[in-house]
Amino acid sequence: MKTPLPLLVFTDLDGTLISHDTYEWDAAAPALVALRGIGAGVVLASSKTAAEIITLRQALGLERWPAIVENGAGLLAPHSTVLPDNAAYFLVRQTLNDMPPKGRDHYRGFGDMTVDEIAEITGLDPDAAGRAAQRAFSEPGLWSGNPSELDEFLSDLAQKGIIAREGGRFLTLSLGKTKADQMADIIAQYQPTHTVALGDAPNDVEMLETADLGIIVPNPHNAPLPALKGEATGWITRTTRIGPEGWNAAMLDLLMRLNLT
Repeated sequence: MKTPLPLLVFTDLDGTLISHDTYEWDAAAPALVALRGIGAGVVLASSKTAAEIITLRQALGLERWPAIVENGAGLLAPHSTVLPDNAAYFLVRQTLNDMPPKGRDHYRGFGDMTVDEIAEITGLDPDAAGRAAQRAFSEPGLWSGNPSELDEFLSDLAQKGIIAREGGRFLTLSLGKTKADQMADIIAQYQPTHTVALGDAPNDVEMLETADLGIIVPNPHNAPLPALKGEATGWITRTTRIGPEGWNAAMLDLLMRLNLT
């Protein structure tokens, strides 16, 4: 009889498992080792591209688990190193370029930037920035207009089937699907005893509210998330520490509370 998966962890990367400033995750190593020791799964769920996730997933030793890429717009299968088809991305770009100038001129996506420019605004090195530019499903970018102009821009995009998601740094456009949409399919496949989600930004909210337990890791670079459904009853909590330090402390505490250590 197959042993049930004790815990399946869904985690955002930038500002959560990975430091917003240094892109390091060393501080989370003790919890990652503990999770591996009990046979728990860790699913990376990020706005990052498949090209970025492949490299990170290997470095973290998490290749045996699927990964949610580009804010839930796509999925990377376990062990896969094959980049997905990018037809969806070109459709997003075509729709964006067909928008009226009064909105389009205020939105500067990765497709409008050189790799060096992406490196400058993200803090990534040129190689990592090049992987971030290899889009398959979605277009992150910066908005320079005012709030009313943004509302009109997003309304126009929605009428054309393009959905906008606010992350830790960028406004990302896609054809839809959230991290929670992909999460539901993965849970159905692995049927874990417990699920937990960790995140720091608005594009993590559905994921945090879908898991059995949600953990908000504060990101001092962004406004705090508003009170979420589940915080009043305690199945969504907030760490006091930030980034991988907060991730590590929260996960080690959770393993003790679930008697999984």
